[in-house]
Amino acid sequence: MLYSDVSPRTNGYADAMLLKRATPNNILGQFGQTRTLPKKKTDTIKFRRYEALSAATTPLSEGVTPTGSTLTKTDVSVTLKQFGDYVTITDKIRDTHEDPVLNESLEILGEQAAETYDVLRAAILKAGTNVQYGNGSARTDVNTVIDATDLKVAVRTLKRQNAKKITSIVKAGPNIATNPIAGGFIAVCHPDLQRDLEGISGWIAEHNYASTQGLIEGEIGSVGEIRFVLDTNLSAWADAGDTKGATISTTGTDSDVYPVLIFAKNAYALVPLAGKNAVSTYVNNPKATDSDPLAQRGTVGWKGYHACVILNDNFMVRLEVAATS
Repeated sequence: MLYSDVSPRTNGYADAMLLKRATPNNILGQFGQTRTLPKKKTDTIKFRRYEALSAATTPLSEGVTPTGSTLTKTDVSVTLKQFGDYVTITDKIRDTHEDPVLNESLEILGEQAAETYDVLRAAILKAGTNVQYGNGSARTDVNTVIDATDLKVAVRTLKRQNAKKITSIVKAGPNIATNPIAGGFIAVCHPDLQRDLEGISGWIAEHNYASTQGLIEGEIGSVGEIRFVLDTNLSAWADAGDTKGATISTTGTDSDVYPVLIFAKNAYALVPLAGKNAVSTYVNNPKATDSDPLAQRGTVGWKGYHACVILNDNFMVRLEVAATS
């Protein structure tokens, strides 16, 4: 991470503060296969998917070496894109980690960095091709809310493809780390759907789990083998469904249609908001220049690389439903 005009102690504090504040907004950054950025960055990053081997059903013959199998792999290359922002601070930044102006700026920028990455990831993951509708056969038919049958069909779809449950998640932070969780398929959806989820038979709120150890950031509960996480960036397609009835509608005519993204392991891949090369933090004390002769303005900012790609559409389901108004 890069800095200027402040001490190494303050530098390290700035890193940790920004990434710590990123955690609550880093929803979709938790469930993908990860690749960290090398020191010398290139314009592309490569993710790799290995295909499963067929069952070895041919009996072995004594003394005869069988023909082995060959691993089949698919490389998916993604172009890295850079994003960032900064704020101007009119009060002088003191070269100390206790400076309240610096603290407040880093908190806001950390939230913005994670929000930026999450918005970008949501746009990519909402475009998956493995789609299921709450009713009908197209988005324009949808005007019913999520129910237990929808979820059972989605789980069946994933299991038919031998999709594996997610058993660990990635955390935002200055170090690359994964946390173990109880295995399950992970569904991410907009908060507007929480009311309907809580009405499904078999719903268990997260505070009623037998153990709260290993809770996911944003998790609200589970139904069967699916754990639910809220993310405001999975917004609805306004008025995209059929006649609204008792469901939410932007204009009051047709139902808004909400995506519910249900992930298995290795459904997608990303560059995580973690590790020393994930994001660069810049803290600049005010200094005299031609445009600022009295050194009245300093800046605090961040810059980072983003990449996200669907690795296997068979390992995720996009369920499209309406929400009770």
